Parts: sequence; C-alpha cells; structure tokens
Amino acid sequence: MLGTGEQVRLPAYVWLRRTARFACKSWGKGGNPAGRFRVAALRFGGRTPGLDFGSGAVLSVTYTRPVKIYTRRGDSGDTDLFGGVRVGKEHQRVEAYGAVDELNAFVGVCAAASSHDDLCAICCAVQGLLFDLGGYLASPDERRRETSAVPEPGAEDVEVLEQAIDSLETELAPLQRFILPGGTPAAAAFHVARTVCRRAERRTVELHRNETLSEVSLRYLNRLSDLLFVMARVENARAGVGDVEWVGRER
Repeated sequence: MLGTGEQVRLPAYVWLRRTARFACKSWGKGGNPAGRFRVAALRFGGRTPGLDFGSGAVLSVTYTRPVKIYTRRGDSGDTDLFGGVRVGKEHQRVEAYGAVDELNAFVGVCAAASSHDDLCAICCAVQGLLFDLGGYLASPDERRRETSAVPEPGAEDVEVLEQAIDSLETELAPLQRFILPGGTPAAAAFHVARTVCRRAERRTVELHRNETLSEVSLRYLNRLSDLLFVMARVENARAGVGDVEWVGRER
C-alpha cells in the first residue's frame, strides 16, 4: 500500500492542460492502488501540450483512504451530483454525463481496436477530456465549480480537434456521396463512437436548454463526432478498404 509522498513510476500517458491534471492509462505491475490519492507534485521533462507516452513520468502522490466500490446510496434510484445535491438517475444532468461516460467507453474500444499509434494517441487525449466534461456536467453549482477548479473543455481543445480533422483528411479522397458505417472492425468501432457522440451531444443540448452550459462544451462534442467520422474513414483507407457509398433505392 502506498505511503505518504511515495513516488510511483507510470508507464502511462499524462494529460497536461492549463493545470497539471493527469489521467493514468495504466499503473505498473502492482496495479492501481486500492485507494484515493491527490497529486502532491508533478515532475515531467519539459512542458508538453497534450500527451507524452514516455516512461519518465514520475508522480508524487499522497495516499488517503480506500474507496469502497459500492455504497448502496443509489439503490433507491437517486444519485449525488458534485456539491451534494441528490437527484433521480433519470435527471437531465445524469443523462448528459452518463452519455458522455458511455462515449468515453466507446472511444476506449476504438483505441483498443486501432493498430495506429497516432489514432490511439488521439483517443487517449479525448478520453481524458471527456472525463473532464463529465465532471463539469455533474457540477450544477457554478460557484462550486470555480472554487473547486472543476475543468471543462476550452476553445483550444476544439481547435485541437479541428487540426486533427484537417491533418487526417489529407489522407482521404473527397466524399461524393453518403457512406455506410462499417469496413474494418476498427473503422466500425469509430462509427459506433460517432453515433454515441451525437447522442451525448443531444443529451447535453437538452440540458443546456434548461440550465445554461458552456457553449464550448457543445462545440467540443459537435466537432468530436466529425473527428470520429474522419478517423473511421482513415482506418479503412489505411487498410485498403474503400468506403461503401449509400445508393438510394429506385422508386
């Protein structure tokens, strides 16, 4: 079990944004310690905007207490939002961050299915930011979000997605018709993630109609679905599998 301030070497990715937050893809042989921790210090070679898959990341963590997997608090159909407010599990906020969580899981499926390092790196970066977005959507109190420094997508995150789209599209022939989802297993996974992303966007927009959210968050989900579509086409193109164009039935 970890001691206070013990250093852990992570063969993992470190997501560096405006603050030194991080997300762990995997721990070492000992597995993820069964407890919560807070970052005491982050030492990394250079200031890197995005991801670094090097093995030199060292985190100083402070072990606090174990986390119990089940609490029974949700057995009656209610759950806690960040800040202590309890709502029904059918609440619009729960629907929104639940859809984002589902999207995050499907992006993980895409990363597992892809054999291309650049696409996997994009997936991992997106997963870290989707985790941020889920926390933002689970935090209804704006003042509490600010005092607790709850992260949310920024305009620069949308720009990163657009840059990735522009770069990947250079590998693709221009679309002439609508295409059917499918192709290689990896491409099919990206198409599924794209449709889940659209649903997460719809749920978030629905919440936005009643409780004003950051418009950047809406733009991020909208642009992410575009990126996932392009990544699906890239998977097929790199495998030598052509797009299957939709042909309407003769009437």
